[in-house]
Amino acid sequence: MAWAISVGGIGVVLFAAMLAFTWHFAATLFLIFSGMLLGVALNAMSNLLGRVVRLPHALRLTTVCLVVAGMLSGILFLGGTTIAQQTTALSKTLKSQLVSVKGFLDQNGIDTSFFDFGTLSSTSDDGSPAPAAPPTPHALPSAGTIAASGGAIFSQSLKLVLGTASAVGNFFIVLFLGIAFATQPSVYRDGLLFMAPAKHRTRAVAIVDRIGETLERWLIAQIITMVAVFLVTWIGLSVIGIQSSFILGIQAGLLAFIPTVGAILGGLIVVLASLASGWVAALSAFILFLGVHALESYVLTPIIQRQALDIPPATLFAFQILLGVVFGIWGLALALPLMAIAKVMIDHFKAEAAPAQVVAA
Repeated sequence: MAWAISVGGIGVVLFAAMLAFTWHFAATLFLIFSGMLLGVALNAMSNLLGRVVRLPHALRLTTVCLVVAGMLSGILFLGGTTIAQQTTALSKTLKSQLVSVKGFLDQNGIDTSFFDFGTLSSTSDDGSPAPAAPPTPHALPSAGTIAASGGAIFSQSLKLVLGTASAVGNFFIVLFLGIAFATQPSVYRDGLLFMAPAKHRTRAVAIVDRIGETLERWLIAQIITMVAVFLVTWIGLSVIGIQSSFILGIQAGLLAFIPTVGAILGGLIVVLASLASGWVAALSAFILFLGVHALESYVLTPIIQRQALDIPPATLFAFQILLGVVFGIWGLALALPLMAIAKVMIDHFKAEAAPAQVVAA
């Protein structure tokens, strides 16, 4: 009894320590997991290339990396100016439309103080932009005021530089980890299996291989879905005559990586950006969004991903909301692959438990 209590207490303490470690280093763990996903995607594309040409894994991976890098470089080289111009125009359009929506809601007696619109614009009581205050003469600022203003400017500039450096650093960390995992996947697989107890290693092999296959199929299907959403959105908005159609197509394709929530955010951005071109254009963009969402939900996902994942939509959405509230954007973006891993493990243990129940019966 004393031994059982001791072992149980140690297990509880270790589990609590693991939860605390995960909570404290969640951002780092999600960053590493993103690198693993990139490695799985590169390895999956390398395996697809291996079905076409018989080349060593290193040459196939190099070819895949060069093709992806060439495509991204070509997009930036040929459309870099267009992307920059459309990004600036889209930012101004979204800001102006948010101000218009805020004014419309205020005019109709809806309190918008709950929403954080920032300092996009100040409005008067009737919803129209408030006139700027007339300039008033003032004395020259004191040395302390100048020093405080300089300190504030330096602080904001430092935050911007550090934020940019952090984003670029995270990108290269994910890129390095992805390439490293994809270069020698068997080494990391064997190292992971080595940590499992010897008596459970056979079970660990089955689970790890199943997780790898599931993530590979899902990532390939997700890449196809994202490209399809990008092309349909870009072409459709171009036909409607919406400005910034290319950058809107890019954001719709990227947000397609996040099921349900990403589609809603992408559609909201498209409709807001289309309001500047009139109600007819906005209605057409909304219909296009419904068509793209139907294409993604009822055509691409059932056909492409039916062999990859089979998770009920309500369960997935609840899990997304939970991880999004707890871990922010990282949890929201990576909820589906994490749930896929959990589902593979649950299915494996259920399959093991079924024969035991039959024998007991």
